[in-house]
Amino acid sequence: MATRKEKDQAIDVLVEEIKATGVLYLADTSSMDAESTSNLRRACNKAGIRMKVVKNTLLRKAMERVEGRDYSGIVPTLKGQTSILFAEKGNAPAKLIKDFRKKDTKPALKSAWIDEAVFVGDDQLVMLSNLKGREELIGDIIALLQSPMKNVISGLQGSGGHKIAGLVKALEERAA
Repeated sequence: MATRKEKDQAIDVLVEEIKATGVLYLADTSSMDAESTSNLRRACNKAGIRMKVVKNTLLRKAMERVEGRDYSGIVPTLKGQTSILFAEKGNAPAKLIKDFRKKDTKPALKSAWIDEAVFVGDDQLVMLSNLKGREELIGDIIALLQSPMKNVISGLQGSGGHKIAGLVKALEERAA
């Protein structure tokens, strides 16, 4: 039995780990045998995801101590054995779980907290695995912004670049 001091230290460690990320997944790994759990841990390490089996009461207390974040949407899913997955990219744990379940039926997704957004239930897994990361979204936005500009330039260059030269000359004459 852990002492009160040991429990407080474990909670403090969890608080720091939770504060350090914007992506938390809670998974049910209860029916997984030791070999499957070990394989899941290795897969997590390869993907840059940290996995930790936690006691629900300690995790609940840690979440309550994190200031400025509301985890109340995922707290009700803290039942049974819980593994917490910490990641940098919102879709990384979902993709990993989805790939892992090609060989196994577990882990099951209990809930996810991604930059304030709450997702509850294993049925959210496919949608979460298709989420685009921040870099992908920025790339899409840049491509969308560049598209109209490319259309204008290609339209102006339509007749061998004469239109652009003509426009530049007209602008020079207007300025003079």
